[in-house]
Amino acid sequence: MSGLVDVEELEKDWSELSDEFRSLEAANQSYQELHERLEEMQEKCTKQIQHQRYRMRQISKHLKTYLTKERLTHTNKEKLTQLDKSMMKRKAQIHEIEQGLPQQNSRYLKIILGDVNVSILNRNDKIRYKDEYEKFKLILNVIGLLLSFLNILYNYRALELVFLFLLVWYYCTLTIRESILKVNGSRIKGWWRLHHFISTVCAGVLLVWPQGEPWQLFRNQFMYFNVYISLVQYMQFRYQKGVLYRLKALGERHNMDITIEGFHSWMWRGLKFLFPFLFVGYLFQFYNAFTLYQLTEHPDATWQIPVLSILFLILFVGNSLTTLLVILQKQTEHTENRYRLMSLIASKRQKTVRQPSTNDAEEPAKEDLNVDSQKSK
Repeated sequence: MSGLVDVEELEKDWSELSDEFRSLEAANQSYQELHERLEEMQEKCTKQIQHQRYRMRQISKHLKTYLTKERLTHTNKEKLTQLDKSMMKRKAQIHEIEQGLPQQNSRYLKIILGDVNVSILNRNDKIRYKDEYEKFKLILNVIGLLLSFLNILYNYRALELVFLFLLVWYYCTLTIRESILKVNGSRIKGWWRLHHFISTVCAGVLLVWPQGEPWQLFRNQFMYFNVYISLVQYMQFRYQKGVLYRLKALGERHNMDITIEGFHSWMWRGLKFLFPFLFVGYLFQFYNAFTLYQLTEHPDATWQIPVLSILFLILFVGNSLTTLLVILQKQTEHTENRYRLMSLIASKRQKTVRQPSTNDAEEPAKEDLNVDSQKSK
């Protein structure tokens, strides 16, 4: 009898599990229908965005034609200006809508990953992925600092190769992660993105540089350079995180903005003290390029030496010019804002001066009227 009871209990459990499975099938069916519906809506939104942009390009073309005309009434000018502002606002709105839609991979991602969709549709997941990217940079930066320091203390080829391979893997991974962030709305662009691609090539050339006297002459200088750069990058990371947090809280920065190795205009508040450290690092890159250029005349020089010299020189020029352009841009903006403020103050003063003078002019006029009325009487 005990065996029969056990079988009945098993059948009961299986019956309950079957009911739960039918519920699972119904939920899966609903999910499949919603997923198909979601894909249809995504495609519909994408087509409507393309239509909006096409129509806006046509309107913008006609708008520019009208604005170049000299004979325009004041009312029409105001209408056209308002239309231009509305179009700018609409572009921003479309950009925000796009953040919730799947985006096409860049050519670099298509080469590396194929046609895998890397779009992250959930905003919280996007921010989580960006935070993981920041942690990845910080952890690898600390590991690189420790390995550079160990390579200064101990001259072991195996330790050198571990460090150089880490650099190659780090920069390759960084370019892939940044490309994924770019697809998902991050606004990293320009030189600082190209900087990581050049650094990947540089690390790869260093990895295949054969052991010899030229490498030994450059080795310690390169390790000291990495120690210094790691320390500066750590300082930048800590301060940029704080500035980004404050600006995002004020609504002045995007949630997907990330820390970078260089300097951007949004870092102007509170990070100007880093300029000397940055430019010392850039000069160190130039010094590396100069040292490698001198090593090209060494009897045992290989092709890696002139290539690395050119790459370090490109990094020096690119970093220096980009940072100087940001400084000049912010100085120009500061000067323009100061002159605008001065003009506003001056105009307000003129208004306050004019008001009593008009009142004084009105009082004699009233006196003249009184005199004339008395004379007439």
